[in-house]
Amino acid sequence: MRGNQLLDIKIKYKVPNNLYSCHTAIVEGYVIEGHVPADTVRRLLKEKPAVVGLAVPGMPIGSPGMEGPNPQPYEVLTFDKDGRTAVYAKR
Repeated sequence: MRGNQLLDIKIKYKVPNNLYSCHTAIVEGYVIEGHVPADTVRRLLKEKPAVVGLAVPGMPIGSPGMEGPNPQPYEVLTFDKDGRTAVYAKR
């Protein structure tokens, strides 16, 4: 997928600019942006909150795919169609 196509998906699904990351997926209608842990995605699909999706901004060390020494604590955020965010999980 070309970079412009990925940007088009982020815009279409209303991912707030400040949450942009290197990966975007659509899972059962929810947007998954960045290095979101699989167990958190499963929780989202079970709970079905009224949000657009989940995001892990940036690429924090210790998030899935970013394993390494000295993992950093990070937050998984929800976001809605108006760009409002809330903490969904702390890792």
